[in-house]
Amino acid sequence: MTGAGTDSTRPPREGGPAIVLVRPQLAVNIGMCARAMANFGLTDLRLVSPREGWPRTGAYRKGAYAAAAGAVHLLEKAKLYDSVEAAVADLNFVYASTARERGQAKPVLLPREAMGTSAVRIAAGETHGILFGPERTGLDNDDVALADAILTFPVNPAYASLNLAQAVLLSAYEYFSAAHGQIAPFEIAERSPPAQREMTLSFFEFLEGHLEERGFFRPVSKRPVMQRNLRNMFHRMQLTQQDVRTWWGMVVRLIEGPRETPQTRKRIKQKKPDSA
Repeated sequence: MTGAGTDSTRPPREGGPAIVLVRPQLAVNIGMCARAMANFGLTDLRLVSPREGWPRTGAYRKGAYAAAAGAVHLLEKAKLYDSVEAAVADLNFVYASTARERGQAKPVLLPREAMGTSAVRIAAGETHGILFGPERTGLDNDDVALADAILTFPVNPAYASLNLAQAVLLSAYEYFSAAHGQIAPFEIAERSPPAQREMTLSFFEFLEGHLEERGFFRPVSKRPVMQRNLRNMFHRMQLTQQDVRTWWGMVVRLIEGPRETPQTRKRIKQKKPDSA
């Protein structure tokens, strides 16, 4: 199952730091982590002693694959390890994700700083990884001892525990932003060019003339201020040519009433009383 916004015809982003899930407790969380990784082009998923085993079959597999929402290719390629040491053996630099101070005299970095550095060093050929601990307890001190630095998140100190997939998502987002730039994936197509000032001024004169006829600018002494406020309101909209034509047509219909059509003429004729 794939979600809205998925376009399999576009080339995928690949690479990034390895995501190492240490003793994950729920298969569904593994699936959600895979989805978070796919969102931001990370492709190296490593699992250390999942509590429920690796969900290749049965209900565990179904839960993980459903939660992955189309990122099943990452689940299929995930590497399984018996120890954290084995999972990080080939990495040049390792972060330990934790919300608690561990007293291990390691650099403590926020995701933006850490992933910005990793993006540069991975591009230069290094291999990096991030350790994420079990959902209930997080990484233990021996796991953290294997890392070069601590990765933590600027969250509400009264409620600092993040969902496993949320932590992966935040880290992956910062890596993607650093590696590929913060560029919107799409833009609004320009359907009409900006309105020329001559066009907007003509509309203002038309609108203000009819408002004057209906007593809108009262008291008369306030007309200049009211007129400026009205014009500034429209200027803040950054009107296009089509916008001006639409506004003009709306005002015309309010003034002149419904446009006559063959149907309306027929209804009017039917309503006329018979001649004596």
